[in-house]
Amino acid sequence: MTKKTLNQNGKYVQKLIDMIEPDFSFNHKPINRVNSPNNDLNKKHVKTKQLSQLENEINSIENCNLKKNSKNLVLGDGNIDSSIMLIGEAPNEIEDKSGLPFKGEGGNLLDKMLSAINLSRDKIYLTYSINYRPPQDRKPTSNEIKRYSFFLKQHISIIDPKIIILMGATAMQAITNISGKISTERGKWREIIIKNKIFPLIITYSPSYLLRFNEYKKYSWEDLKKIKKKIQDLNISI
Repeated sequence: MTKKTLNQNGKYVQKLIDMIEPDFSFNHKPINRVNSPNNDLNKKHVKTKQLSQLENEINSIENCNLKKNSKNLVLGDGNIDSSIMLIGEAPNEIEDKSGLPFKGEGGNLLDKMLSAINLSRDKIYLTYSINYRPPQDRKPTSNEIKRYSFFLKQHISIIDPKIIILMGATAMQAITNISGKISTERGKWREIIIKNKIFPLIITYSPSYLLRFNEYKKYSWEDLKKIKKKIQDLNISI
């Protein structure tokens, strides 16, 4: 006669199931993994790393007179997760010393312009088309603009904004290849494609230009109102 072996483990497993089964609850609502805090933190970490890599790439440029004559590389400032990216022309002496964009009188005027449509620089992302100061604050050459536009387009792809604001002729040429007058190109919404993604953009006057030619501020105000409307139309939260 064969002795039957008892499965003691089976008793323990059943006992464990009996203990925990009544506490199970089910929810058919899908888990929102896209907007989870951990996912947002991970995206920010990736962006920060990509911006650091971009800065290293720009800093490794060789045979560049702009770099040789500058004190600092000016990459960007503001909220890297913003839906609005504002691109200016090139650093001046004050910005070259600080390493930050839109300082001095031009920066003060920009703050007023942004405030007029309920924006602030800490809520958007700011950068320049050229990352080094041109000697004597001269206008960048076409070759310089073309050289740095490669990095600028990478910059846009990293920030991934919903709206791009181009301030000044250098920014306009760097992104759109238009080398005409701002007066004929400003205030129109356009689209550019970078890495198979479409970005809406608008061209307007730079603060430094408006400081020299006050009569153009009325046109700048018209452009700002269009930007405000676009923010509302796209339901962008600032």
